[in-house]
Amino acid sequence: MQKAALLVAVLLLSCLQLNAQLFEKPIFSGVYLQWGYGRDKFSKSDLHFHNGSKYDFTIHNAVARDQPDFSGFWTNPLDITIPQNSFRIGVFLNSKHTHAIELNYDHAKYVIKDGQRARMTGTIGDQTFDKDTMIGSPFLHFEHTNGANFYLLNYVGQQELWKNKRRTLATAVYKLGAGTMIPRSDVTIMGHRLDNKFHIAGYMFGSEAGLRIYPLRNLFFEATVKGGFANYLSVLTVEGGGAHHHFWYGEVLGFVGYDINFKKKKSVQP
Repeated sequence: MQKAALLVAVLLLSCLQLNAQLFEKPIFSGVYLQWGYGRDKFSKSDLHFHNGSKYDFTIHNAVARDQPDFSGFWTNPLDITIPQNSFRIGVFLNSKHTHAIELNYDHAKYVIKDGQRARMTGTIGDQTFDKDTMIGSPFLHFEHTNGANFYLLNYVGQQELWKNKRRTLATAVYKLGAGTMIPRSDVTIMGHRLDNKFHIAGYMFGSEAGLRIYPLRNLFFEATVKGGFANYLSVLTVEGGGAHHHFWYGEVLGFVGYDINFKKKKSVQP
């Protein structure tokens, strides 16, 4: 938690310093809001589980997948938060709206694939293991499905690509940031299951790039790809146990957004 807070603080200070260098008079000229959905890919991960003298073992190179849950639109169409969703709120730093600071949240879902065989090393009680093991209940099931929950503080830049005489029509957008994860993990270990509480679990960083299209002056659609690294240092499991793991991730995201402009219109002189 301390490392994550330090990373966010350093990023914020760096962004503010960059803003001061880029603009002689930094301007709080508006905000924007975004809502969207995405798909995720994860690298293989070593999962280390521990609980005092009960067990201390590692599952090596475990394969995980996402869980988009778009079928939730049919079963409960009013709950737009069931699928893997994403939210952004940003503050523009200059009058042209080409630089911003953004709070970036992804409700990604991370599920270890049941039925896979993976190497397991470590101890359970007095027994020592170093062998291939079938992953799945009742021995082991592991997922962050009430969210792997990525929170990043991003610096955001835009480059104008297309405009007409009145306004911008399309921009390239890029983002760089760091932050933390607050997962709620559903874990089964040796027949004991617990869908645990939300918990600050570690630190992460990421970068994002894509295209923003403005069909109207303030309304926009955005498509991006995102990648980064997440290190879950402290995952809550069952009966007071814990786990940690880390992985690289990639995301494909789509958004609808809206700019709120704080710039005052110039009065027309008679």
